[in-house]
Amino acid sequence: MVGQGVLLECLRDPGVDSILRVVRKPSDPLPPNFPNQQKAYDLIHSDFQDFTAIEPQLTGLDACYFCLGAGSSGMSEADYTRITYGITVAAVRALVKASPGLTFIFVSGEGSDSTEKSRIMWARVKGKAENAVLAAGFKSAYIFRPGFIEALDGIESRTPLYRKLYVVFRPIIGLLKLLMPKRITSTQQIGRAMLAVTRNGYAEPILSTADLTTF
Repeated sequence: MVGQGVLLECLRDPGVDSILRVVRKPSDPLPPNFPNQQKAYDLIHSDFQDFTAIEPQLTGLDACYFCLGAGSSGMSEADYTRITYGITVAAVRALVKASPGLTFIFVSGEGSDSTEKSRIMWARVKGKAENAVLAAGFKSAYIFRPGFIEALDGIESRTPLYRKLYVVFRPIIGLLKLLMPKRITSTQQIGRAMLAVTRNGYAEPILSTADLTTF
């Protein structure tokens, strides 16, 4: 869901020349309301635990917007770590060799724990992945920690539970935004924030939901 929103904002932005999507299989056709689709192309790679083979194709990049993730519900800590931490570190290792001058932005979540000591499994694993990104050695790296994300432009989550929650909350999202304007962001704001932070930087490496609502 977040990745689709970020992709749409990149397609809309005239300053973005091309968008490389690293995927396991060819991407599904984009919705017709997504403009400038010719700017986006796929790099198909099956093993997300090791990107060494495609390092030569990752050179010259200005930014990496890392939106991959999985819900922790029903997952063991080992499986969740393999996805959330393992894939992140594999991507970081390849990119820091191929394009060390890029800006790496990692989509984490509100409540992630940088100390890696939380009693909540997903929070400490996310924190561990965050720390790996910030310590990797890129020109610049940032962590986005959104809370509730409003999906715009017809974008939907691929997670069934999230889709059900959106059906429940959609009628009152407008009210919630009035009552808690700094607690709710949107797919559009996250995408715009990534582009702005890439171009202009940001005072702090970790951006909260309140920070993201300013873009």
